Amino acid sequence: MPQSLRPQGAAPDLRAAILLTAALTLARLAALFATPLELYPDEAQYWLWSRSLDFGYYSKPPMIAWAIWASTQIGGDAEAWIRAPAALFQAGATLLTFLIGRRLFDAPTGLAAAALYGLMPGVQLSALVAATDAPLLFFLGLSLLAYTVFLTPAEPRRRRLLAAGLGASLGLAFLSKYAAVYFVVGLALHLALSREARRAWTPASAAAATLALAAVLAPNLAWNATHGFATFQHTAANAAWSGVHLFNIGEMGAFLGSQFGVFGPIPLGALILGVGLAIRGRAVEGRAIRREDLLLLCFTLPPILIVTGQAFISRANANWSGAGYLAGAILVAAWLMRWRARLWLRTAVAIQAGVAAFFLAAVISPALADKAGLANGLKRARGWSDTADLILDRAWREPGLTAIAVNNRFLFYATAYYGRDRLAERGVPLTSWLLMEGPRNQAETAAPLTDDLGGKVLMVSYEGWRRAEMQADFARASGLEIGSVRLDAKRKRRIEMFVGEDFAPRPRDPVSGLPIRP
Repeated sequence: MPQSLRPQGAAPDLRAAILLTAALTLARLAALFATPLELYPDEAQYWLWSRSLDFGYYSKPPMIAWAIWASTQIGGDAEAWIRAPAALFQAGATLLTFLIGRRLFDAPTGLAAAALYGLMPGVQLSALVAATDAPLLFFLGLSLLAYTVFLTPAEPRRRRLLAAGLGASLGLAFLSKYAAVYFVVGLALHLALSREARRAWTPASAAAATLALAAVLAPNLAWNATHGFATFQHTAANAAWSGVHLFNIGEMGAFLGSQFGVFGPIPLGALILGVGLAIRGRAVEGRAIRREDLLLLCFTLPPILIVTGQAFISRANANWSGAGYLAGAILVAAWLMRWRARLWLRTAVAIQAGVAAFFLAAVISPALADKAGLANGLKRARGWSDTADLILDRAWREPGLTAIAVNNRFLFYATAYYGRDRLAERGVPLTSWLLMEGPRNQAETAAPLTDDLGGKVLMVSYEGWRRAEMQADFARASGLEIGSVRLDAKRKRRIEMFVGEDFAPRPRDPVSGLPIRP
């Protein structure tokens, strides 16, 4: 691999990359501390995990909970501190993008890559929410940087240390999100296609990388082994080909269309064009793909192609291809620079900067999103504090409650977060009512409504879902109350509540797990 530019030549671009990253990070942190948007329930779930540190959780590896624990130890439990690690992880990922681009190509390419990545629409969202994508992308970037350095000729001991560092950083990526497996796919593909890569690896360096990876992953594997491999099963269930309509061209088209919004229209167009030119050059002209391009293609294309196939067979979310974003930004920057398409590069950066500015403004003042017709995208980050108050106000009017039980995991996590002080003061446990015989999520696993807590329970149904079946699980049900919380000018959240006494859940069907109707 080519060496990076001399320090004096790279210094202005490095300073520019640092200033760009600092400006973006400060703007994002300012938006986080200014926004009135509340925690999305998944964010509240991660916060709840962080109150009890562990090496694994029901649906995700532990990195997100560890990061939130660290930030809230510094600043407390306010929403901004829960989300702050995302902005910092993405700041690190942006700088790593510069360093990888500079090492593989040159400093101007690294700066262009950092701009494309840092301003990427998908990264804007990832940097402002407490989720697993930001730490994943940071540690994948660290792994890719370690790999590019590892491929540089070096004496054996240094290579073993670099291999161990690669294994450790990849392990941390897996502790962030199991989508880190795409890096393994990319590495295997690169080894299959690159003789230079195969020569770089020796049994000793492969052993160092494997042992470091295993050492980092061991606690999470042990946790899963003692918890029925819950995280693995949840991840597999998300990826399961269980859609109502298999082989769905519409789903695939929707996913591919979403990538233009996530990756950016010009960068994704350049990526598609570049891949086409590379294939044509190889197939028609017999021209070898440049080794730097080949490396980045191996880490960019697998997530996109695999998730596109997943969307066609079943379904896929727009961010599931995120493992390829960082390498893809570097590759697109390199191609646009090579093609002397600087106008396209500047236009892409300008468009994405405009989108980023609007997004930050909408986060600070959600009324802008409402006026732009985007209120629906923010509804899940609104009204949860009022919803928790609605539930707890009713609960405190009922003497002698033994529990509060909700039938929706969003309600559980939002009430746990926004009602945390009131719940702690009264000591009434917050629980989950189970529709099925066994738990289906972390809330139902950690806090199920049981016979011991079922003496007198405030039952809470989200939008009236399964309320009749909830009532049938008690000897007596009374005091039905229907309340609502305004989300925006058009939308409300409806909550139905009643008091259930003497919890006696009906028998469940042994096949479906659903309650048997009388």
